[in-house]
Amino acid sequence: MTDTNSNVYRGLKDRVVIITGGGQGIGRAYAHHFAAQGAIPVIAEYNEQAGRNVHREVEAQGGRALFVKTDVGDLASAQAMAQAALDAYGRIDCLINNAAVFSKITMAPFWELPVPEWDRAMQVNISGAFYCARAVVPAMQERRWGRIINVSSATVLMGRENYLHYITSKSAVIGMTRAMARELGGWNITVNTFWPGVTRTEVERPSVPKEMFERMTAMQSIKRLTETADLAKGVMFLCSDDAEFITGQSLQVDGGMTFI
Repeated sequence: MTDTNSNVYRGLKDRVVIITGGGQGIGRAYAHHFAAQGAIPVIAEYNEQAGRNVHREVEAQGGRALFVKTDVGDLASAQAMAQAALDAYGRIDCLINNAAVFSKITMAPFWELPVPEWDRAMQVNISGAFYCARAVVPAMQERRWGRIINVSSATVLMGRENYLHYITSKSAVIGMTRAMARELGGWNITVNTFWPGVTRTEVERPSVPKEMFERMTAMQSIKRLTETADLAKGVMFLCSDDAEFITGQSLQVDGGMTFI
């Protein structure tokens, strides 16, 4: 079970936090950490069994949660996810665009990448973030408050080879964040980019062998593997009241592996 021992993040109690891809890996950890703060994670997950498992885990720990089967790459599904959260709780406070095609992605020179896989990465990693933000923003605008976190990747700054579809999609997230921040500031809605470091979770990642984890950790200023708790603390800060004047920015939590 995820270790959720942490400081109290001001204002998170009772907030409704949609976490796409919340049924596994880093998203699962986010769900547990937010629930431990008294927030209500909405687990928007395509894998129904995984999503329901996290829902049960959170409730078994005394937290509240909602599971909604969601394909973020489908606009109607994203809209249904937002409506389910509104029907259950009457509000949407935060959106973490965490879902992405990455764990079993093909690694190859870009001229050899399967075109359908390129298309799916763009549909989920870029359009999915757009669709979900589009779906939740009206409720945030009505209440004149909200937090949107778009998740990028340290691989963007590394220019990692044989990963062009993933890196391209995660590069687009940065520009999306900055434009959204400009457009939504008038409603007191902040939008920021979050950059996780290399993190080992229960999700199998054939594209990142053990040796790659070791090499990337050696590149960091702080030479230990990133833990899911490190990432959750950064995301919770951006969703908290203490980050109310931070928007359009990038927060890297990678032990100093990369710098902007």
